[in-house]
Amino acid sequence: MGWKGKAALTAVGLVLAVGAVVAVRTATFKAPVADTAGVRLAAARPFDVDLAARHLGEAVRFRTVSHQDPAEDQPAEWDRLHAWLQATYPDAHRVMGREVVAGHALVYTWPGTDRGLAPIVLMAHQDVVPVTPGSEGSWTHPPFDGVVADGAVWGRGAIDDKGSLVTLFEALDGLAKAGFVPKRTVILVSGHDEEVRGGGARAAAALLKSRGIKAQFVLDEGMVVVEDHPVTKKPVALIATAEKGYATLTVTAPAVGGHSSAPPPQTGVTTLAKAVLAIADHPFPMRFSGPGADMLKSLAPHSSATIRMAAANTWLFSPLLVSQTAKTPAGAAMLHTTIAPTMLKGSPKENVLPQDATAWINYRIAPGDTSAQVMARARDAVGDLPVRLAWAKAPDEPSKVSSITSDGWKTLAALAGDESRAPVAPALMTAASDSRYMGPIADDIYRFQPLVLSVDATKMIHGTDEHISVANVERMVRFYQRLVETAASR
Repeated sequence: MGWKGKAALTAVGLVLAVGAVVAVRTATFKAPVADTAGVRLAAARPFDVDLAARHLGEAVRFRTVSHQDPAEDQPAEWDRLHAWLQATYPDAHRVMGREVVAGHALVYTWPGTDRGLAPIVLMAHQDVVPVTPGSEGSWTHPPFDGVVADGAVWGRGAIDDKGSLVTLFEALDGLAKAGFVPKRTVILVSGHDEEVRGGGARAAAALLKSRGIKAQFVLDEGMVVVEDHPVTKKPVALIATAEKGYATLTVTAPAVGGHSSAPPPQTGVTTLAKAVLAIADHPFPMRFSGPGADMLKSLAPHSSATIRMAAANTWLFSPLLVSQTAKTPAGAAMLHTTIAPTMLKGSPKENVLPQDATAWINYRIAPGDTSAQVMARARDAVGDLPVRLAWAKAPDEPSKVSSITSDGWKTLAALAGDESRAPVAPALMTAASDSRYMGPIADDIYRFQPLVLSVDATKMIHGTDEHISVANVERMVRFYQRLVETAASR
């Protein structure tokens, strides 16, 4: 046999060997999730869902809007919301100690009977984003009227995040009224400025740290039950085990001002444009690792044979998994640090050359990357262009990745699966939440809201016609009641 024949046989042998490895790994593949079979979940208690929906509508009417310029905020609206909470949920306030920090952030403590047990920390923020000026007429119902109609509560904050705040209080008030006494201390943290600064949550975390608090777990807003997940085409409960860091880079191009009728060959605006394009065209590579990869691996048993095979053999198919995941912006965002130019400033008049031009570029930093790497990459991208790079404010680094084998995860995953009747998977939260400040008081921080939304429906959050179905209000109250009763009794 000639060398060509031997080479062909060798190639065939390699293909067969690879095929055998792929087949064995696929057949023996197990999703990387903890066994939750031993978790004993509390039963659901009866409650008035229509009343809960009306209460949420009332909460929406308080215009606790966090503006980019704090001078535009209306502090009296937070005072009114606080008074409403106390009047609406008297039993919760009877059993919980209430503290106000950093102006309007709230910290509630429901002491457990066993102080040796680590507490659980539940979070929901009070503030909402502004309504886009001029868009009010496009809303089905006025954004701050809190209308309950057509099986939903309508208005800014109905989901983000007064939906969580109100349903948490509904659950806690119901438990207190029923005489429930927690074994494990329950702490509720409600920041007042999550949408702009998070100073309230930062102050609350500092307060808890000063008391030596080390929580069993923290639960904040974040992922949901996606009813049409792209991988399974069916409902999936996603619990974020980490969130990206947050940083905004300013790129400034100094220039000589003057009259636009006699421009120099290179203006500040053209220099800035080149710098922004250079940075945007130098993206971070996508990696099949971290919570984004864990999500796909966890969902593989519930997906197609091709996805199962690829997830079981990432040593061979990770490029395929990356390309498939990156077909949507949301999927791509789970696999790398994103770069988003968002704001520009140049001349105040159309016929005046600016003395400097500035762009703001927002980064969401993936676990495994750092703000220092982001700055270095931007500097490398602009090269010798005459621009200045600086942070708009100190960056928030990515959170650590929380455990998917801890008792806290097992409780949350068991309950999320029981409530949704859907697979549960870890995920990466690509936005930011107040929970990023809780690292000093908890090793395990999870981000999940127990409501069911389609991929398309998530677009209304921070957008026009934000609303939450009454069915989702019911799901959330029931979930939080069962969660507190389960976790605080163990």
